[in-house]
Amino acid sequence: MPVTAASSRRARSHRGSSPKGRAPSRKGRGPARPASRPVSRPASLVALRFGRLAAMGAVAVLILVAGVWGSWGTAQHVMLTKGREQGTIVVARCGEESCSGPYTPLSAGSTARARVVIEKSVAVRKGRTYTVVVKPDSDEVVRSGPAGVLYAWVPLGGALLLASVVVAGGLGRSRVGWVLAGSGVALLSAAFLAV
Repeated sequence: MPVTAASSRRARSHRGSSPKGRAPSRKGRGPARPASRPVSRPASLVALRFGRLAAMGAVAVLILVAGVWGSWGTAQHVMLTKGREQGTIVVARCGEESCSGPYTPLSAGSTARARVVIEKSVAVRKGRTYTVVVKPDSDEVVRSGPAGVLYAWVPLGGALLLASVVVAGGLGRSRVGWVLAGSGVALLSAAFLAV
């Protein structure tokens, strides 16, 4: 019966093959690989991003330090008044960079002067009288009181505004940037309202 033998061989070969639509058996072919692997970032991209953040952070800190340094030169005389000469100046004349006038002492141990010099700025106008602090070992004075303190920190206010742009744009920290910008605007506004 040749027909029967042939059909039985066919049936055996069909039994060994996989049904239609199913994946063939992986027996003996090793472990199955996962369908998808998480794509890892190249180390160079991570290093580049870290370098950019570090550079922007350093620039922001440098701007703020420069603002504090620029303000402290005047602010130290206005805020640390213990042992310093304090009095008033009547601004008599103004040049391109400075104004001058007679100094009247208010603190004990301070001596009257016919002429002291004060930096010309929006905080000083000719014909006005201002309370001042004398810089040690000089005839230079700086404006004192709340207006003097606020005006002394104007450079820091500008630095806060500039640093806010770097922090928000370069570091991507928009909330911190808004806080810095708001602080700078508040300080500058208070200073110009006070003077």
